[in-house]
Amino acid sequence: MKNYILNLETNHIELHFEKAEYVALSASQKAALKKAYLWSSKASAWVSRSTQNHYWAIEVAKKLGFEDGGKTGERLSYAEQLEVKKEKAEARAERFEQYSENAEKRAEILQSDFNKYRKDWSWLTQPIISGHAGSRAFGNHRAKVMARYDRGFEEYQKSEYYQDRAATARATADNIKLKDKVYLDKKIKECNKTLKMYQEHIVKYEEALYKIQQGQELRNRSGELLTEDYIEQCIADRLEKYEWEYDKLEFFQKCLDDLGGIQFSNGNVKVGYIVNMKRWGRCEILSAGPVNVTFKILDGGAAGGVLTDPYAAITEIIQAKEATTKIQNPFRVGDILTKNRPADGSIFRAYQVVKTTETGVKIQQIAVENAKPIPDKFVEQKPTQKKIVKSKYSEFVGVYDGDWQLHKYQEKEILSMAK
Repeated sequence: MKNYILNLETNHIELHFEKAEYVALSASQKAALKKAYLWSSKASAWVSRSTQNHYWAIEVAKKLGFEDGGKTGERLSYAEQLEVKKEKAEARAERFEQYSENAEKRAEILQSDFNKYRKDWSWLTQPIISGHAGSRAFGNHRAKVMARYDRGFEEYQKSEYYQDRAATARATADNIKLKDKVYLDKKIKECNKTLKMYQEHIVKYEEALYKIQQGQELRNRSGELLTEDYIEQCIADRLEKYEWEYDKLEFFQKCLDDLGGIQFSNGNVKVGYIVNMKRWGRCEILSAGPVNVTFKILDGGAAGGVLTDPYAAITEIIQAKEATTKIQNPFRVGDILTKNRPADGSIFRAYQVVKTTETGVKIQQIAVENAKPIPDKFVEQKPTQKKIVKSKYSEFVGVYDGDWQLHKYQEKEILSMAK
């Protein structure tokens, strides 16, 4: 009997079978196998491409006649898995560095003859005399030297390619991201989100298990009857994944704590503060929410740009001066606000201010005739409350209709219409 096995150490599904069995597979079976698995000489087995969700890998294994063979090995902690990846990356880096060195040596050898002859201008310009045996031999020799010289450039390109691969492997081995607070903060949030999802799954499975134990029949989407053993296995799998994810969370949290943690929050960062943002330098805080800050870039080629980042991206507070400018309501009752077409600026919707407060207005839609608003000719039964806001991207102060800015219609135009 053929079994598929979950290797806890690598977190891959493994299929072990003889070469003759592989050869006997049909073309479609081989295609399905290669889509979900890769051959591993080290494991002497086909190992799943997946490391977390093995549903498709298991389905392929079942179609090939494999049955669940359980688990093998001992699950590594997240820190241990990173150490294994580091060792593999270091080995790759050394291998690519050797490849690069070998390619460079081959290039030097291939171009050595030309570099020796290139000082002799006559060697480069000597014409070939037709019918002269010695001249023809010289021409053939020079052509070979030039061809070797060209191949030398190909070897130099290979050397540069392997250098790039080595640098990438070194970066992986060094785990530079683990010294980045923004990256760690993101991973911690992802872990917490995943843990919450697993908790919800476990609760649902426990509710299903209780119903089955009470005699209720439950079926999956395919109409198959769910059993106690199946639900208990699902709970066990989710608990195992929960434990694994929690281990990751603790690892990332420790890395963040070792860097001093996140020093800033909406408790000590306020709108108007000038801060130093990672990547962007000096920035002005436009809004400070519970999780992220929105800021305007003040210097460099991106000056004026408005972005949102987590508090972990703040490296220091440059100027702790809170914005005190109060947004003034620019409208009064009777004002007309219009929505204009971007192409030609013509009006296609208009509103009349029917009530104002210190921070907002109530507006009611009015008719637009011949591309002009008609005061007091309301086409809506009820007014809509709008808050006065300042745009993050410009000096605009007013109200929005969705994403559209509503602009104040000139009073003189209204008066001229009234006449």
